[in-house]
Amino acid sequence: VPTSTTTYTVIGTDGNGCTDTDQISVTVNPNPTIDAGSDMTVCDGTTITLSGSGANIYSWDNGAVNGLAFIANNTTTYTVTGTDGNGCTDTDQITVNVTTNPTVDAGNDITVCDGTSITLSGSGAGIYSWDNGVTDGLAFNATTTTTYTVTGTDDGCIGMDQITVTVNSNPTVNAGTDITVCDGTSIILSGSGASNYSWDNGAVNGLAFNANNTNTYTVTGTDANGCIDTDQIIVTVNPNPTVNAGSDITVCDGT
Repeated sequence: VPTSTTTYTVIGTDGNGCTDTDQISVTVNPNPTIDAGSDMTVCDGTTITLSGSGANIYSWDNGAVNGLAFIANNTTTYTVTGTDGNGCTDTDQITVNVTTNPTVDAGNDITVCDGTSITLSGSGAGIYSWDNGVTDGLAFNATTTTTYTVTGTDDGCIGMDQITVTVNSNPTVNAGTDITVCDGTSIILSGSGASNYSWDNGAVNGLAFNANNTNTYTVTGTDANGCIDTDQIIVTVNPNPTVNAGSDITVCDGT
């Protein structure tokens, strides 16, 4: 195995003892020093490019093509063979460590009433970032139906998930027009604009009762979605007059 450029001389002797000489020069070209690059750690699905250096032509195993981007899905050691202009070769290796992305969960879709305070919290990663102005774990009032996307980061790798918050409109409840009645008058309070009604101060929706005192009655109406609204009505109760017919009298016929 020649290790350096050398000229070799051969002396040939025939059967008569006569000789002749000739020479051959063996030129030994150094092999290139190939560099596949430094080992790397990436997240699953990251696009990477492997490029060798130190030669003219490069051939990679495991389906990699020199200088051509591809998606890394599994931890793999890639070997590159570099060939220089003299046809001499060398090899080098690079290990691409692929880290699994976190499985992020935004939670189950929810349905709420307009103005309800909700809190969105991601799980499955270390750091969370939400779109649409939401901060992870911080309560806010839901006013419109929106799909929120959370991005979770763990050791530089990310995962994403979505949650849809459906916001139902609150009903517009009407307790009726304020009324003025006389003491002891029977009245009926009935709300409108919802499905079910609950009154304070002992009133029952649609049920007659005697009004004895001036009072403000609040009705809470609930619709089919469980959303509520309130309204008030003032019942002013006027006292009845105290009428005096006078004392009983006794008179003679024809008086």
